[in-house]
Amino acid sequence: MSQLVRVVTYNIHKGVRGVGPGRSLEIHNLGHAISRFGADLVCLQEVRKLHRGEEKFFAHWPALPQADFLAPEGYTAVYRTNAVTRHGEHGNAVLSRWPVLAHQHEDMSDHRFEQRGLLHAEMTVHSQSVHVLVVHLGLVRASRQRQLQQLCRYIVREIAPQAPLLVAGDFNEWGPLLDRELGSAGLSSWRQKGYATFPSRLPLLQLDHVYARGLRPLRLEVPRGGLWTKMSDHLPLIAEFELPPSAPSAQAVQPTPSAQVVRSTPSAPDAKGAPLAA
Repeated sequence: MSQLVRVVTYNIHKGVRGVGPGRSLEIHNLGHAISRFGADLVCLQEVRKLHRGEEKFFAHWPALPQADFLAPEGYTAVYRTNAVTRHGEHGNAVLSRWPVLAHQHEDMSDHRFEQRGLLHAEMTVHSQSVHVLVVHLGLVRASRQRQLQQLCRYIVREIAPQAPLLVAGDFNEWGPLLDRELGSAGLSSWRQKGYATFPSRLPLLQLDHVYARGLRPLRLEVPRGGLWTKMSDHLPLIAEFELPPSAPSAQAVQPTPSAQVVRSTPSAPDAKGAPLAA
């Protein structure tokens, strides 16, 4: 019997809206929003592990790294750093309501001005091994094309062809390049248009995507208006897939030797009980 898999991808802009002295801390509102998605997997980009400057600026900056802070109770948070800066570091994360078997990271930086990376996690979803890649690609189109080609090589090298696979993130790309490059690796997405995610105040472009192999795309949703325009410069993209019954060969997929094993321990609940800001 096939099973539903609900996936969210969201660039959270490091939990802060705006720049300069007038910027606002949105990480608490983001925590409330994520807990309401009811998602199996939440793929996040621009997630802070730490930032010493923001810790001093905001009185209520969380003591936990942002991935752990945002994980709803019972979820496992997996984070890997993409960029190290003067005051801290940030990267990609996945929050999973399913047991995480292993995870690893690959550097995808194409030039010295942008630090980019790929987070690869393997988890058991509906009794099947499912691989999830979280990416945040570059701002320069030529870089994005090379990064997509690197991504496809990584898939061939690290993931068995029969294993269900999800690739989610902020691709910084809205044209046919994605379908052309990722299609060569057998990945596809929901075909209908009209799911712009950027900029959040007046969405014009769909920069955020979820592609799949071995799962059937069912629908997309983009929440709009109200608080969604304030929490990040991106809107979240919610995608639903059908996971077919597993074949015996697909059940035997093992974590890659270089992966780091993560035990599926529920994240401790944090103080996130305040209502959403108006």
